Amino acid sequence: MTQVIDFQTDPSKYRHWRVEYDGEIANLFMDVDEAGGLFPGYELKLNSYDLGVDIELADVVQRMRFEHPEVKVVVMQSAKDKVFCAGANIRMLGGASHAHKVNFCKFTNETRNTFEAAEADSGQMYMAAIKGACAGGGYELALACNHIMLTNDSASSVALPEVPLLAVLPGTGGLTRVTDKRKVRRDLADVFCSIEEGVKGQRAVDWKLVDEVVANSKFDAAVVERAADLAAASSKQSGLSGIELTPLARRFGDDGSVSYSTVEVVIDRENGRANITLKGPEEVAPADMDALQAQGAEAYLLRMAREFDDALLHLRLNEREVGLMVFRTQGDADMLLAHEELLLANKDHWLANEILKYWKRVLKRVDMTSRSLVALVEHGSCFAGMLAELLWSVDRSYMMLEEFEGDNRALAAVSLSEGNFGSYPMGNDLTRLQTRFLVDPEDVEALKERIGEALDAEGCDDLGLITYAFDDIDWEDEVRLFMEERASFSPDAMTGMEANLRFAGPETMETRIFGRLTAWQNWIFQRPNAVGPDGALQRYGTGKRGDYNMERV
Repeated sequence: MTQVIDFQTDPSKYRHWRVEYDGEIANLFMDVDEAGGLFPGYELKLNSYDLGVDIELADVVQRMRFEHPEVKVVVMQSAKDKVFCAGANIRMLGGASHAHKVNFCKFTNETRNTFEAAEADSGQMYMAAIKGACAGGGYELALACNHIMLTNDSASSVALPEVPLLAVLPGTGGLTRVTDKRKVRRDLADVFCSIEEGVKGQRAVDWKLVDEVVANSKFDAAVVERAADLAAASSKQSGLSGIELTPLARRFGDDGSVSYSTVEVVIDRENGRANITLKGPEEVAPADMDALQAQGAEAYLLRMAREFDDALLHLRLNEREVGLMVFRTQGDADMLLAHEELLLANKDHWLANEILKYWKRVLKRVDMTSRSLVALVEHGSCFAGMLAELLWSVDRSYMMLEEFEGDNRALAAVSLSEGNFGSYPMGNDLTRLQTRFLVDPEDVEALKERIGEALDAEGCDDLGLITYAFDDIDWEDEVRLFMEERASFSPDAMTGMEANLRFAGPETMETRIFGRLTAWQNWIFQRPNAVGPDGALQRYGTGKRGDYNMERV
């Protein structure tokens, strides 16, 4: 049986990271357990990482925001001598299935994007303090930080050696962040990415690969001083108290179903689909932010974001032959909007901000999930506010029109909120409505006049908010035909088509990383030059270089 990968963890279970909190500064130590690989067959030497290491890092970053909002600066460093991080474990990459490598790269990219955005979203700055070798994915960890310090000694360097050593790319954003974020000159970036030994000392500063280089004897003191300076310069509110992210209540069925308090996932293996239902709130919104914070991790919108996020990751990694995700909602839309409105009206409150930013990340996770996505707006649904975003994340949406015989639920409706116009931007830095109506931006402005209205199927169709509206006679057949058609297409063609159609509009560093760099890496990961029996990944460490087919294609 295939091993089920669990994305839930907590500090008591960490094997690879530890955190020391010192007021406004957190020291995050990478101390990878060599024997702690997610799968057998490799050792995580030299602080190299696999998906298990990154699952812990994602948990650290999440808890930093919710449990430790007092933190203003996070110093990422190694607990091992003479090495910062050797990057993704080569033996793991060489032995993993293509699907696992693809999902591994996607998750690591999402994790790096999360802590990279922590300064803008949460006022938490990440700082990399590099002692020793910092190569490949290790340097990509540093690149996602806001500030990079490097020890000036003979052993410390930064490097992206994937091309010369492994015949693959620095695919966790390395190429893109070097040029777009660090603004390294193109020809110098070409040199840097073509050499195995990397760049040391002052040259690393001159080429903009790091922000500062410090003599080894003064390095530790300089890191402490710099972290204190950055914390002092922060505009983040001081003295905040966090909430505990308690374990999720989750139940797995024998048939692969997963039940949470607000999310239900039912697997239809015969037809290759997952039916995901998000449930509206059963309780009225808290009276104010003090009441919301008192609820802690049980607060409805935070709880649902965590459960939905976990369900998406579970489906990505553990249900890879489920090619279609069907999103439904059920509940009271007005109650849902009241919960969201409390957050929107208190954006300056740290917890309201964090929950809204978390929904931004979860909805981006939906955008980046390489499955066919469809939303069914049925009677009794609550596609409102942030849940209405799903209608513009999916590839198609179907809505029930008029009454259905024997169905006494409230007629299907969609309700817009203020949040749909800026709180949950996509990776292209546009809202989903702006992306949907690229050629008609005035339509988005007109939609602002409809905030709070319960828009019926005919209205949603006229406004372009859904793909199709069908009545009782046609609904079942039309939905069934769509699902059967989707199941008949090549999953490879579907992944390529959907990824290209979902990200219209301007290109950003994030869309380049996911849409261009990751796509190239996925292709390269299937090529014999990298993963064949005589490819570089298989021959790594043997003393033999890869035997390459030199044809350019």
